[in-house]
Amino acid sequence: MNQNFSWRTLTLAVLLGGTAGYVMFTQYQRPDAEPRVVTARPDLPSGEKETIGLFQRLAPSVVFITNRQRRIDYSRRAVTEVDAGTGSGFVWDDDGHVVTNFHVIQGASSATIAFDNDRVYEADLVGVYPESDIAVLKIRGGHGAPPIAIGTSGDLQVGQATFAIGNPFGLDHTLTTGVVSALGRTIKSVTQQPISNVIQTDAAINPGNSGGPLLDSAGRLIGMNTAIFSPTGGSAGIGFAIPVDTINRVVPQLIKTGMVERATLGIALNDKLGARILSRIGIEGVLIADVISGSAAEAAGFTGLYRDARGTLQLGDVLQKIDDRPIKSSDDLYLAMDNYKPGDTVTVTYWRDQKVLTKKVMLDSSAKQRG
Repeated sequence: MNQNFSWRTLTLAVLLGGTAGYVMFTQYQRPDAEPRVVTARPDLPSGEKETIGLFQRLAPSVVFITNRQRRIDYSRRAVTEVDAGTGSGFVWDDDGHVVTNFHVIQGASSATIAFDNDRVYEADLVGVYPESDIAVLKIRGGHGAPPIAIGTSGDLQVGQATFAIGNPFGLDHTLTTGVVSALGRTIKSVTQQPISNVIQTDAAINPGNSGGPLLDSAGRLIGMNTAIFSPTGGSAGIGFAIPVDTINRVVPQLIKTGMVERATLGIALNDKLGARILSRIGIEGVLIADVISGSAAEAAGFTGLYRDARGTLQLGDVLQKIDDRPIKSSDDLYLAMDNYKPGDTVTVTYWRDQKVLTKKVMLDSSAKQRG
């Protein structure tokens, strides 16, 4: 029997059921104890190797963005910049463009972009599209990180693997994994406009992940992480990503012109008033509240709400469909326009004077209306 050990009796004070008590036990010690021999691990499974390789390959193209905002010190008559928020982004092309969420840089007077090797660059703003929560920045100077490959969100299937890389809570380059848990979601942007075809994933997304890439198993961009659904503010397994097909349509326009051109009819709708009035008369659709001067709708002869000679509010036209898509709210119309580009011709179904009518209309450009 090995005698290379010792016995000691210890008395410890403990709490037993909320009252102080004492436990007597014998402590065994062995001075010749050594670290255990490490068990050899078999080769990593192919799936783990692929995940490791994906992260090592793509993490250098994911950046950490710091939003800086001006603060005025009236007592010292000085203007300073302070860090006001952080988020993630990813390299879009070889020209140094970086894509992120609009809400990551919202209100910024300047921004910095940091890479995984501690290189930090000043960033210039290229353009923003708050309606889809997309922004494009430009790195000042060279950076050397390759752009992330572009995939498509049009053929995604529930159950596909997803990989999110970002900087949650300011922690650099964190990888989380999951699956596409749902498709075709609609969320609201910071402008309260609907964003359609949003990807839902259970890959953990937390504050700071915003603007980072959502990837498929081939390492292709399929979305940009933008929001979570959580009663507590932490990850609850329901995250949302703007689909890459939207990003791939918006970003080139921002790089070219700094703005996004959308198809539009040139009308304003009134959801609340329309719901009250139309429910009483049994008509489906939404009231055209106003027709924008010089728009396609004006050229096509649509009319909005108006007051007659006595000052009584009168119905104009009631919009019911764009092609075969029912329109029951301003959100419906906004999402319908996502399917078209300026110059496309659509069939508009509308109600006027107790009749359902149709009319062909060539869609306008939102840029024309802004101009």
